[in-house]
Amino acid sequence: MKILIINPPHLSIGSRMAKEHLPPLGLLSIAGPLIDAGHEVKLLDADYYFLKNSQVVSQIITHEPDAIMLGHSGSTSAQPIINDITNAVRIIDPRIKIIIGGVFPTYHWQQILEQNPQIDYIVCGEGEEITLNLITALAKGGCLENTKGLAFKLNGVPIKTAPAENIKNLDAFRVAWELMDGYNYTYWGKRKAVVIQFSRGCPYPCTYCGQSLFWKKWRHRDPQLLADEIEMLHKKYGVEVINFADENPSSNPKAWRQFLEALIAKKMKLILVGSIRADNIVRDAEFLHLYKQAGFERFLLGIENYDEVVLERIKKAGTVSKDKQAIQLLREHGILSMATYVVGFGEERTRDFYNSLRQLLSYDPDQVQLLYVTPHKWTPYFEDVKDKEIILTDQRKWDYKHQVMATKYLQPWIVIIYVKLIEIIMQTRPSALKRLFFHKEARLRSAMRWYTRIGRRVWFWELYQFFFVTKLTKEKITMTEFWVQ
Repeated sequence: MKILIINPPHLSIGSRMAKEHLPPLGLLSIAGPLIDAGHEVKLLDADYYFLKNSQVVSQIITHEPDAIMLGHSGSTSAQPIINDITNAVRIIDPRIKIIIGGVFPTYHWQQILEQNPQIDYIVCGEGEEITLNLITALAKGGCLENTKGLAFKLNGVPIKTAPAENIKNLDAFRVAWELMDGYNYTYWGKRKAVVIQFSRGCPYPCTYCGQSLFWKKWRHRDPQLLADEIEMLHKKYGVEVINFADENPSSNPKAWRQFLEALIAKKMKLILVGSIRADNIVRDAEFLHLYKQAGFERFLLGIENYDEVVLERIKKAGTVSKDKQAIQLLREHGILSMATYVVGFGEERTRDFYNSLRQLLSYDPDQVQLLYVTPHKWTPYFEDVKDKEIILTDQRKWDYKHQVMATKYLQPWIVIIYVKLIEIIMQTRPSALKRLFFHKEARLRSAMRWYTRIGRRVWFWELYQFFFVTKLTKEKITMTEFWVQ
C-alpha cells in the first residue's frame, strides 16, 4: 500500500519560538515495520513547516496515498487539528483510508469516532505491531474484528477490539530514520538532532501522568544495540544531539550503566539531554561521571510542587531533600539541571506562589520551567478534579503552557503574573547570571545562552497571548461537562 504518515501542524508555543524541530519519533517508529513489510511510506511533517490545514490537505491529495496516518506527541492539543484536516480530506477523496493514533485517541476513541465519521481506524496503544497488522489486514481484505488494539465503526457503531499486548522486545521493530531526508531537524542551537527512546513506561504511580497507564510496563532497549544505532545516526546523518523521550530512562540502573559505558566506548562527540527522576540521580551518585562522559548536558527534573502534602496526594514519591541533592550532584559533575514546577495542583493563594519561589531559590537549579496542570481524563488525577470548572475550552491550547482549570482564590491574570515573576526572578538571580556568563565550560555557557534567548521570547509571547489573544470562557463548565460535549 501507498501510505503517507503525517505530523500535523501544532500550536505549541515552544516549537514556534525556538524555530527548531525534532523528528516525530512515534511516526518514524510506525513507518519502519511498514517499509520492511514492503509498503511505500512517505513522511509529511507539516509541523516542521507549520503548514496551514489547507496546505496539508493539498499535499495529501497530491501524494495520492491509499492511506494516511496522523499522530502527534502532543496528542490532546493536536486532535482538533487532526479532525479538521481529515474531514477536509474525506470530502475531497473518500477513497483514502484515514488512520490516527496516539495517547489521546487511545482513550477517547469512542468520542472521536462518534463525532468524526471521516476517521476510519484508531490505533490504541503502542503503534508498531498494531499498525502493521492493520495495514496487512487492509491489503489482504482480512477481518479487522480479530485485529487487536483497534477502534473503528462496525455497522455504524464504534467498537474496540481486544487490547494488544505490550511489545516485549523494543529492538524488534526499527525506526525509519531514512524518512528524515529532506528535513533539517535541529535542537540545542541549530545542531542536527533526533529523539531517542531507551525505555518505555514508568514504574511510578504519579496520578497526573498517563505514562504507566499507556505503556503499561517499563521496558528498555538493548544497551549495545541502542549505542550502535546512535553511532549510525552520528556517522550517517551527522546527528550531534540526542534528546531522550523517556520519562525515566534509568529505572534499571544496571542496564542504564551498560548503555552509558557502551556509548562512551564509541568516543563520539555528542550532546545528550533528557528527563530523569531526582532520586535516581542520588542513587547513581557513584557513577554520575559516566553520565558526563557519555555526553549529558542537561536533565529535566520534575519538582512539581513545594508542599509535601500535595506531593503525597499526587503520589509523586519524591522528597525535597533528594531534589536539592540531585541538583547539587548534577552541578558537581558539570551537568545542567532544569526544574519543572506545576501550577494548579493545589488551590494556590499568594503565599503559595511566594513559598514556591522560595523553594525554587533554595534548589538553585540552572534553569526553570513553569507549567500549568492539565488533567487528562484517563489519569487518576482526573477523578480529583472532574467537578472543577475550566476556563479554557480551546482544546488546541491544552499544552501545559496555558491555564486550563479555574483557581478558587486567584484570578487567571494574577496567576500568570505570579508565574512570570517567578520565572524572571529565577533566571535573573545572581547565581544564575554568574553561571550564564562565567561557567567554566564554554559548551554549557552556550547551552544556557541558547535556552535564555528562547525563554525570553516565550516569556513575552505568553503574556501577549494571554492578554490579547486567548479567549477564556465565562461560562461555568466543569471538567466532566467539557469532555461529554
